Amino acid sequence: MFLRNSFMVFAISAAALGMAGCRQLPPSKPSSEWTPQEARGAAVYQAKCARCHYPTSTHSLHGPGLQALTKLKAMPSGAPPTDERLTAVTLHGRGDMPATALTDDQLSDLLAYLHTL
Repeated sequence: MFLRNSFMVFAISAAALGMAGCRQLPPSKPSSEWTPQEARGAAVYQAKCARCHYPTSTHSLHGPGLQALTKLKAMPSGAPPTDERLTAVTLHGRGDMPATALTDDQLSDLLAYLHTL
């Protein structure tokens, strides 16, 4: 009886902690509402980023999912998701992520798109 009660307390506690740790991320901006710059950024994303990152999920593909990336307090690395940090990681790479060559316009468009996620 003691073991069964202990297991139930553990299971309920684990479920409560799991639910407390889950939070709803804000939805992505619908593509029908994108500005021209955000639409160009989506094209850059598809060409340069989509093979490794899901845009509207936090699940990992080859790299972390990017849903709500710019709305979080920290990226998976722990660094804040500022435009400066996103630029540095994109252009110079980090860990397993390779550097990505982009023009200034492509980078600006990509950052605008990332803010829609």
